[in-house]
Amino acid sequence: MKESIALHKDQYVEQLKEFLEIPSISTLPDHKDDVHKAAKWLAVSLEQIGMENIELIETEGHPIVYADWLHAKGKPTVLVYGHYDVQPADPIELWESPPFEPEVREDKLYARGATDDKGQLFIHVKALETLINEDGELPVNVKLCIEGEEEQASPNLPPFIQENPEKLSCDAVLISDTSFIEKGQPAICTSLRGALAMELSLKSANSDLHSGVYGGGVPNAAHNLVRLLDSFHDQNGKIAVEGFYEGVPALTEELKHEVSAIPFNEEKTKKELGLEALFGEEGFTFLEQTGVRLTLEINGITAGFQGEGIKTIVPCEASAKISCRLVGEQDPQTVYEQIEKHVQINKPVGTKVKLKQTIKANPVSLDSQNPMIQKAADAYEAVYKVRPLFPKEGGSIPIVEVFSRVLGTPVVLMGFGLPSENLHAPNEHFHLENFTKGIETVCQYLKSLS
Repeated sequence: MKESIALHKDQYVEQLKEFLEIPSISTLPDHKDDVHKAAKWLAVSLEQIGMENIELIETEGHPIVYADWLHAKGKPTVLVYGHYDVQPADPIELWESPPFEPEVREDKLYARGATDDKGQLFIHVKALETLINEDGELPVNVKLCIEGEEEQASPNLPPFIQENPEKLSCDAVLISDTSFIEKGQPAICTSLRGALAMELSLKSANSDLHSGVYGGGVPNAAHNLVRLLDSFHDQNGKIAVEGFYEGVPALTEELKHEVSAIPFNEEKTKKELGLEALFGEEGFTFLEQTGVRLTLEINGITAGFQGEGIKTIVPCEASAKISCRLVGEQDPQTVYEQIEKHVQINKPVGTKVKLKQTIKANPVSLDSQNPMIQKAADAYEAVYKVRPLFPKEGGSIPIVEVFSRVLGTPVVLMGFGLPSENLHAPNEHFHLENFTKGIETVCQYLKSLS
């Protein structure tokens, strides 16, 4: 198997380059045809390796690619999820090579989507091809559900999953869209925080007012916004919204141990970030705060005159973008309503406020001792000669929670990226060592399930 992968490496890389050349940017309407082209390219690739029942399932947005191979009677079924859409490439001028003209430099493949997620997704395509070529069949039943809207928060995939639980039924969902801790240290993420985002708008007078004529006698929307935003936390960093901590679990000793096993150097982190000190709620380590604890962050503030120079006004409008990361049993809608109530109670006199929800996703926690996850750890160890760690990611992959809840099966986050690969940024790349070892690891994993 290893020899076969090495023999075909150059061919696989050239095929991946074809995939990466398609600018399948799902968030930009001008690239709608490109997104469809990528879906069709993927469907053809799956047909060529021997997958069956291939469908391009149209949605209100971009299509879902489905395929399966279901001839392993009595064996488990694995559902592979990934996404073929990519982020915009801006700013183009910061790329060392054009983002949709893939280029290999120092055994790294540079292109938009190289690590997020076309490169990692293509690992599974080549692993299935390797197994079929080697044995004439797959060791387990396999289904694929690949979407083209992950980079816009998957608006149409959750309804599809909820409407097709039998079609997607499986014993495990396998996803490669995460990263190692560092080069040579595999990781299987077993916790993802939920997400809630909103925009807060505040209005006082019916127009901006001259600060010389009205200043000191009328409400200032900018001042009032700052006062309202400051009310969200106490002086020790604890969130001051009543009820916000409902459903937040205490950290178990087992969870603390798994978190503390992740390498972390505080001084190095401060230096890299240009910080004199870290900050967070008292009683928790940095990795606990950023991985398994809740947050309420101000992402942006707009108020008053923003141009060059000065304009002496009393602003009548101000706004802020706010996001929360949620954990445990926190319900995003309940939290949103708690924030709404807090805003109404704490809004300064003389202002009108409005809150608009933009993102909502439930948190998810996975059992690291689940046999499907432990066998994935065994596969990593067999190939990389080191046992993976089980980090708790502070970010959100909303579809993980949907798969887990609707299908009632474990989700195995078997990523092969590296934190240094510039996903969502200029000069995104994928280490080809992890591409070939990833194919071997997935083959090892699927064989271990038979």
